[in-house]
Amino acid sequence: MENNNKLKKLSIALVVTLVVLFILNMVLDDYKLRILNLCGIYITLGLSMNLINGLTGLFSLGHAGFMAVGAYTVAILTMPVAMKEMNFFMKPMVPFLANVEWSFLPALIMAGVISGFIGFLIGAPVLRLTDDYLAIATLGFAEIIRVIFTNAQSLTNGALGLKGIPANTNIWWSWGIAILTILFMEFLMKGSYGKAFKAIREDEIAARSMGINLFKHKVLSFTFGSFLAGIGGGLLAALLGTIDPNMFRIALTFNILLIVVLGGLGSIKGTTISAIIVTIMMEGLRFLDESIDIGSIHIEGVQGMRMVVFSIILMIVVVVRKEGLIKES
Repeated sequence: MENNNKLKKLSIALVVTLVVLFILNMVLDDYKLRILNLCGIYITLGLSMNLINGLTGLFSLGHAGFMAVGAYTVAILTMPVAMKEMNFFMKPMVPFLANVEWSFLPALIMAGVISGFIGFLIGAPVLRLTDDYLAIATLGFAEIIRVIFTNAQSLTNGALGLKGIPANTNIWWSWGIAILTILFMEFLMKGSYGKAFKAIREDEIAARSMGINLFKHKVLSFTFGSFLAGIGGGLLAALLGTIDPNMFRIALTFNILLIVVLGGLGSIKGTTISAIIVTIMMEGLRFLDESIDIGSIHIEGVQGMRMVVFSIILMIVVVVRKEGLIKES
């Protein structure tokens, strides 16, 4: 009976969300639709990190690297041949990719698969570490990926980046993937794997004594999170239309970690709400960087003031709500 009620509530929420998205897609201008798309993408990215850091208790800082893999995979696979020739004017692109042109969905799936596979390769040796050592190791691997992309001129166009990426991401792609990610996380956490992840987070010794294979479940969680991060990176590339290695620095990982912490470690609902709030606030506070006229009073804009005010607001929220916006149930 309880499961039927939850399923009914979930169905109603899904229908309401789709109706709201349809209306917003009709009435919002391009700028606001872009922000709405970013909200959906950051929901996927926030949940992917929450799976690793919040639900399994692994302190990983390698998310930007997996996003970069997903973004470049989608960009390279979906760009028209003529556009590739325009981008790779310094050094020709590798022959086996120069004439490849996929549709968006297969490219997005491939972005997730490659990111997940790299996550598996990295996770197998690294997840034997714990706490700060794990964070440093994953951060190092993310930087290695970025440096490789910066220097692989014939594969990624190096520091010049890629331009003219087909703008395939729209409100249905970004929010459709976000909704599927939420459903995946909900069903995963209610299953045996989700319970094993939580057991590992709470007490590894107790989890091992209950017969849970710690290494297997840690690698599985890391691979799932990497797969979703690659999907999010691919969506971001197809939304922005241009990418370069500098986009995927450690600051990007910290932005996603901020969403996870603010929403509440292990909270799916909290991460979803936090992703929307943080994305909108980051855009809404841009006026603080510009000059403001209040009647006859002219206040000169200070570059970076937006981030200062945003940081203060976040510190207040974290102090008042240490467990995040929504505590894990």
